[in-house]
Amino acid sequence: MITFDFEKAEIHFLDLFGPPAQHISRLSFHSKQISYSAAFFSIVGEDHDGHGYIEEAIQRGAKTIIGTDLSVLRKLSAMYQHCTFLAVENVRKAMAQMAKIFYEHADASLKTIGVTGTNGKTTVAAYTRSLLTLLGLPSGSIGTTGIWSSKQKLNYKKSTPTTPESIDLHRIFQDLYNRGDKAAAMEVSSIALDQLRVEGITFDVAIHTNLSEEHLEYHKTFENYKQCKLKLFHQAKHAVVNLDDHEMGKMLSHTFNGPAYTYAIHNELADLLAKDITYSEKGTSFQLLFNGYPYQASAPIFGEYNVCNLLAAICTALHLGFQMEEITAVLPYLEGPEGRFEVLEGPEQRRIILDYAHTPVALTRLVEEVKKLSYNRLIVMIAGIGIRDFNKMPKMAAAIEGKADEIVVTVDHPGYHDPKLIIDQVKKGFNNPNAVNIHQTLTREIGVIKALNLAGPNDIILLTSGCINGAQIVKGQEVPHSDEAIIQEYFALNPA
Repeated sequence: MITFDFEKAEIHFLDLFGPPAQHISRLSFHSKQISYSAAFFSIVGEDHDGHGYIEEAIQRGAKTIIGTDLSVLRKLSAMYQHCTFLAVENVRKAMAQMAKIFYEHADASLKTIGVTGTNGKTTVAAYTRSLLTLLGLPSGSIGTTGIWSSKQKLNYKKSTPTTPESIDLHRIFQDLYNRGDKAAAMEVSSIALDQLRVEGITFDVAIHTNLSEEHLEYHKTFENYKQCKLKLFHQAKHAVVNLDDHEMGKMLSHTFNGPAYTYAIHNELADLLAKDITYSEKGTSFQLLFNGYPYQASAPIFGEYNVCNLLAAICTALHLGFQMEEITAVLPYLEGPEGRFEVLEGPEQRRIILDYAHTPVALTRLVEEVKKLSYNRLIVMIAGIGIRDFNKMPKMAAAIEGKADEIVVTVDHPGYHDPKLIIDQVKKGFNNPNAVNIHQTLTREIGVIKALNLAGPNDIILLTSGCINGAQIVKGQEVPHSDEAIIQEYFALNPA
């Protein structure tokens, strides 16, 4: 419980009806999650207008209402005079401001690292969490694979797949701080930036990974998408920029006003450069050039793109005051994220690789790296994601055609769409969609089983796409799902 005096609190409002101060026990934008003395945020979305749920929220105990419809708020204030009604210009902005206060500015007590980009956000956040913790700065992470403290995965029901809503985000910051963590690395999506979920946070470090087409179902144009990404760097003290990403990397390296480190594998102008990369079954070794000085490094990671992701984490550690000698000493103990080039061993030397690449660029890079391994046949499962951009689906097919012995096309998170329509949309990208090595299934579970059935001794089964949060989203419901559990059960029933 915290007392808000709205006439003194750092919350900009246009008008106020009712008592100027309230005791607030909880913040929520879901009317059904309201409890006694809660604050209710009337968000206007694509499908619902929160102003229509204000009276339900009051009946459930809400005493503070934040909205944008002045006439509705004025009318209801006459009916519910014990409640405070705040008229604001942007409900999400007010929600972020109040969440920051309610959770005692926990973000300012942590070193905050924001990671944005089309691909690599999850991996960079995980590498950063692991690296900083190994260096003695216990760190958590927030993103697609869940909420992690420096010690373990935490049990949170996330409000969004990637970047939590501001209410949840500041609660997580406070939880991490109370657990003894000193830093938090988080994925910051373009949609989160557009929806002001990280409003008011001054990031100690902002990281740019790369930029390619994504989320156009939301942003409509690539330029809008890029501009949303750039917003992160307007609220950051330090920047880490991928100089191999020509357009946005070059622009950020010239326009960011604060201290910045650039990294690359192919651009000699970068501050941190990885060269002489060699691979083994246990990981990758490479030479680091930092400001012209060489350092030998090795880490249990796979793929050139993951070396690039690791460079971003190293630059972050450098910004936070660690020395390169300290950093290279702990790299062999680095831990990666769930579901990112995660290798599972099956009978008869089968290897199952989980990597939830869900863009054409990520899929192309992933397959290039997998092909560097030794194997007999390559079986790849791709998926159309029903809650994402339909125009991207055929590009996933085009990216994999001719690069695998067997291809399974399935569905991730069909949402309210007919899975068959999603499959058909993906298959439009094949030059020969009726090829005998192209198979289709209407659920991810059946897709995983199909891919395993197609594999024989010494084969690699690559399971890709966007399975997240341990569930599949079907008609608004989260249906529990685990690739790992399906694989374990399959081999228990089929040991050889």
